[in-house]
Amino acid sequence: MVDGRKRLAVIGFGAMARNLRASFRRSGGAFDIAAALVSEANALNAAAEDQMQFLHDPLALIAWKPSLVIECASHGAVRDAVPVLLRAGISTVIVSIGSLADPLLRSELEAAAVAGNSRLTLASGAIGGLDVLRAARLAGLSSVQYVGTKPPAAWRGTAAETLCDLSSVSGRTTFFEGNAEEASRLFPKNANVTAAVALAGIGFQQTRVSLVADAQGHLNSHQVTACGAFGDFKICLHNEPLAENPKTSRLAALSIEQAIMRHFDPIEM
Repeated sequence: MVDGRKRLAVIGFGAMARNLRASFRRSGGAFDIAAALVSEANALNAAAEDQMQFLHDPLALIAWKPSLVIECASHGAVRDAVPVLLRAGISTVIVSIGSLADPLLRSELEAAAVAGNSRLTLASGAIGGLDVLRAARLAGLSSVQYVGTKPPAAWRGTAAETLCDLSSVSGRTTFFEGNAEEASRLFPKNANVTAAVALAGIGFQQTRVSLVADAQGHLNSHQVTACGAFGDFKICLHNEPLAENPKTSRLAALSIEQAIMRHFDPIEM
């Protein structure tokens, strides 16, 4: 870009991408989002955005020559667009980590990154302590459990509506218990934290997951408990929801900013 800022592009231009762009614009720093890969219908809805270029094909995005691409769309976007970008040598940050519950897609992304000499970064999302979990895995983990809790309204529009009556929840109701693979498949827009924990720990099949609707709370809560040869730990976060989208946490949006800054920082912390 003419002002020296990094050429950043997003895949998708929903609440998360808009929040990210607005935050960078407020800070006036080295980053700006100036292009988005979207469907033509979504481009029409976003036409009022100033100084944004809306593209409809991954090849057009490659020709735009972004410094980094950030996926903020869906599992389908990871499957359809990200391998193409990686093979073209364009490093990408993905938010839809739940897509990696598919082992074939994980293998394809890894091969694409190797072929393109690019890098795929997973935004940590609304959870913390993944560095501890990855370190503990080296010694051997015997169990990892994740419990995700949100207000009933935050579960609307998901499979939770078929598993319980959200309108009648008055306290804490656990509506799903299973493994991380099942959770990622049934709750693709809500289970990115689940996938992040599974990838850092003992995998999708062995990571136990409980999902809870809590009518008494307004925060999105995430708890990870792990045991193994290293000892044991419990991490619990209570996150404010993102104002533009209560189904996700503000911390998830902040984690994307942090992943972008870490990508360009000469010292990785």
